[in-house]
Amino acid sequence: MTQESPMTDAAVTTERVSEEDRLRADLYNYLGLMLAAPPSEMLLEQTAGLSGDETPLGQAITQLARVAKRTKPAGAEREFNALFIGLGRGELLPYASYYLTGFLNEKPLAALRNDMSARGLSRAPNVFEPEDNIASLMEMMGAMIVGRFGAATSLAEQKTFFNKHIGPWAAHFFADLEGAKNSVLYASVAAVGRAFMEIETEGFRMGG
Repeated sequence: MTQESPMTDAAVTTERVSEEDRLRADLYNYLGLMLAAPPSEMLLEQTAGLSGDETPLGQAITQLARVAKRTKPAGAEREFNALFIGLGRGELLPYASYYLTGFLNEKPLAALRNDMSARGLSRAPNVFEPEDNIASLMEMMGAMIVGRFGAATSLAEQKTFFNKHIGPWAAHFFADLEGAKNSVLYASVAAVGRAFMEIETEGFRMGG
């Protein structure tokens, strides 16, 4: 995976986005960054400065901050490589196609590419990772919410994209990441992701 954007920017909207939606987008973007590449020292420091509340998501964020405070960049890189790179492959394969079909580059990836094309999105030329990896999907959701790649999408459009490309497998992936034998920092990242996916799933369900 790579820290480069898996998509090319189209236009940045100036439309007003609610504070709640900005916070949602920020969390999607943060998860995308953490899952795309080993965190830099700056990102670890920013993570260590996070604080949560008494909700399950807030408690997961507080625990992540505690772990980040005692994590060095070199250790985070070793952990990331063991989880996602490995010798040949990492402990986990963070792709929608794999989780939904058992194989890479299957129908879920084709369906995602069709939906990306319909929205004017494409993979950046210097990125070779399949678009259905969890980091790219987190980034896409964050971008859609605030309109980073065009107009901000409606809640109905967000729900359709989430239910089709993220909802069916992301919680399972985060549970696997939380329990992976090489997970320390990323176990806490996974706990945040899992709690957030539960909130999003329920929010879209309640939203109609």
